[in-house]
Amino acid sequence: MRYDRTILAYHGCDAKVANQLLAGEPFKPSANDFNWLGEGVYFWEYGHDRALRFAEFQKEQGKVSKPAVVGAILQLGRCFDLLDTRFTAELAQAYEHSKQLYEATGTALPKNEGKTPDLKLRKLDCAVLNLYLQHLDDHSSGEPLQTIRAAFEEGDAAFPGSMIRRETHIQIAVRDPRCVLGVFRPMIGG
Repeated sequence: MRYDRTILAYHGCDAKVANQLLAGEPFKPSANDFNWLGEGVYFWEYGHDRALRFAEFQKEQGKVSKPAVVGAILQLGRCFDLLDTRFTAELAQAYEHSKQLYEATGTALPKNEGKTPDLKLRKLDCAVLNLYLQHLDDHSSGEPLQTIRAAFEEGDAAFPGSMIRRETHIQIAVRDPRCVLGVFRPMIGG
C-alpha cells in the first residue's frame, strides 16, 4: 500500500548534526536493539516540541552537546502504518514468525524493558518488526517498505485518572532515505 501522503516531521539531535543535515548530509539510520519501530531514521510527526525534548534528554545522557531540531518533509511511500488496523492485525503473525526464528537458533526472544511503565527499551518490538519487515521485503513482488508509522503512548497521565499521556506522539521510522524530500530549520520556538 502506497501512502501518497506528505507530512512535516521533526528530528531531535545535536546542533552540529543539525547543521550537517541542513547542509545536505544524509540522515544516519539508528540501528539500536531497542528502537521500537526497528531500524531507521526517527522523526516525530508534527512534533517539534517532542523532538526538542528528546534532544534535551540526550544532552542529560551526555550524547548531545547542544540540543537542536531539524524539520523534514517526508513522503510516507510504502508505509507499515500501525495506526491502521490492517497492519496491527499482522503483528500477531509477526510475533509468531520471530518466535519460531529465535527458537530455531536456541536463543530467547528479547523482552521490552526499562525503568518506567513505558518500557522504553523496546527490544522485543524492535526484533519483531525488524524480522517481520525483512520477511515482507524478501517475499514481496514490489519494492521494500519505506517507512513505519505508529503512535506511542508515553509519560505520566495528563491529569489524575486520565488515559491521556503527556508525551504521547506519532513517530515515523524512515527506512528509505528517498522518503526525505527536504529538510529545514524550524522557526518554532525562536
